[in-house]
Amino acid sequence: MVVPYRAVILWNRRPLQNLEQRIRSSRFFERFSHSASRPLTESLFVRLLGLVYLAAFASLWPQIVGLIGSRGVSPTTALLDAIRRDYGGHVFLTVPSLFWFHPTDHTLIAFCALGCLASILLVACVFTRLAAFACFVLYLSVVSIGEPFLNFQWDALLLESGFLALFIGAPWLVWAYRFLLFRLMFESGIIKLASHDPNWRNLHALRYHFMTQPLPNPIAYYTYRAPDPLLDVSTLMTLVIELLAPFLLFGPRPVRLAGAGVLIFLQVLILLTGNYAFFNYLTIALCLWAFDEQDFSRLAPILEWHFPRMRVPKADFWRIAGNTAVAALIALGGTQLLEMLSPSLAAPISEKIAFLAPFEIINRYGLFAVMTTARPEIVLEGSDDNQNWREYSFPFKPGNTHRELPWVAPYQPRLDWQMWFAALGTYESNTWVAGLMYRLMTGEPSVLGLMGPPPFTTPPRYMRALLYHYDFTTPKERAKTGAVWKRELAGTWFGPVSVKAR
Repeated sequence: MVVPYRAVILWNRRPLQNLEQRIRSSRFFERFSHSASRPLTESLFVRLLGLVYLAAFASLWPQIVGLIGSRGVSPTTALLDAIRRDYGGHVFLTVPSLFWFHPTDHTLIAFCALGCLASILLVACVFTRLAAFACFVLYLSVVSIGEPFLNFQWDALLLESGFLALFIGAPWLVWAYRFLLFRLMFESGIIKLASHDPNWRNLHALRYHFMTQPLPNPIAYYTYRAPDPLLDVSTLMTLVIELLAPFLLFGPRPVRLAGAGVLIFLQVLILLTGNYAFFNYLTIALCLWAFDEQDFSRLAPILEWHFPRMRVPKADFWRIAGNTAVAALIALGGTQLLEMLSPSLAAPISEKIAFLAPFEIINRYGLFAVMTTARPEIVLEGSDDNQNWREYSFPFKPGNTHRELPWVAPYQPRLDWQMWFAALGTYESNTWVAGLMYRLMTGEPSVLGLMGPPPFTTPPRYMRALLYHYDFTTPKERAKTGAVWKRELAGTWFGPVSVKAR
């Protein structure tokens, strides 16, 4: 039906309340508001999201100055100076961070401290939206400037999940979170096949994974020794779960619950056999959006409590606005998925929304696209005479062959993690390692705090980085020698270097 122009003008002159009443009375709005509204699910998820934020900020607090502070391994001020020269007045759109306003080490610590406080408010559902906004802005502020130590996929997942939490109360939010979980898991499966890695296609990936993953835990040592047929079946199950279970999230309740149950089962197995920071906990929290209100009814007395707040005028209007924003985010997520499946088809749209990339509200996912089949490790050594060398240790990554495997998640030792990536590449692609060696040779306390006990009472004059190949010992070898690892020298990765003239 064509509406006359005059009728449009008259309609626009009617009060906004009339528009709200019409939308509220529509069958479309009533149907989806009634079926999708999940106050108990929202309350439970927000509290769990607050716990994840708390783990993230609290994990960063003791590390951030040593990693990216003014005298850290990779000072962020140098990065910001380069960006300011290249982008001028558009720096905030390129690197959206509050750090621009006061770039000091105290600011980095303040971000973590305020993030912890906002996280606790989120757990307690006190000033929920304000707390969610503070968590998102503060975490984005450190992630944006934290290269190379804050570019993990769970950092991006936390930001995307946290941004959606700003629309708590929007009835369609459940679909946005289900679609986010769908993308996370489905893309993780697709990328394994799209990489053409033979170890995923011949189902041998898990024969290597438990030993070659960044920070194996005690269970990983024994899982690695499981029979090959069992590991191959587990690889197949992983691919099936990641590729098929996400579709179940959009089915009827029994199908949806089955899909969520399978995804939670996979995350628990990963959690038990590896140290992946807060990733598994956050993914399990996302799975809760597949459940219904009745599933959390026993927790209702706790979940229904919230800090007293003032009534928001025109609440229905804000719910409509929230639904509109959520629908836009779902569409953006669909574009991102299409870009992964068919880059040429999605290219025109992707180019127009590229300006959103720095804000990390829509991200691409896919862990372990290519399975590493060996375990190279960088070992740093120092010397006073360039002849006799002593080895530096890290708190959690393999070094000392007799040290037990750690339980560390949800804490993430980001320097240990980044050393794993560096060992897979060259010095030229990981120049920050030179920054680490320089800080050790100058005795920087904030960087020494990221390491194990130093082997020198005063900083060494020389340093070098050796490359070793590590492998688990067999249970028989371990019982005899007490060693968890065995290693073989592969060569010099970088150095020797010195900051003083000979």
